[in-house]
Amino acid sequence: MFKNKPAAGKINPDATDTLIGEGTTFEGKLRTEASIRIEGTIIGDIVSSGDVIIGENGRANSNVSARDLVLAGQLNGDVEVRGKLTICATGVLNGNIAAQSLIIESGGVFNGSSKMPVSKASVTPVESQKELKASS
Repeated sequence: MFKNKPAAGKINPDATDTLIGEGTTFEGKLRTEASIRIEGTIIGDIVSSGDVIIGENGRANSNVSARDLVLAGQLNGDVEVRGKLTICATGVLNGNIAAQSLIIESGGVFNGSSKMPVSKASVTPVESQKELKASS
């Protein structure tokens, strides 16, 4: 009847175990090891080891730190994702972002500045050769 709980400290960041439902307002800092879906309103920072999904009816006045972010609603605040930020056709983001990958669907709105950190995998062969010559 009940699912076995994972061992202490072994929370799956791929599991969405938290939902802020439509008609719900949460105020305060939210920290989660798993993924979260927001269909209501949240006021306060969101820190997730997993993904953050803000649905079409979701509203957040928050700074967000997560693995990935999918935005179909409205977000007012800065975003830092270790992976991909997707702004859907119905999404509106007012704030600055730092992300490895950024996708804005047609109709999506982004007002702010973006920064994409350089990873070693994205260094081109020409840049690698320059680094090798410089270190010789």
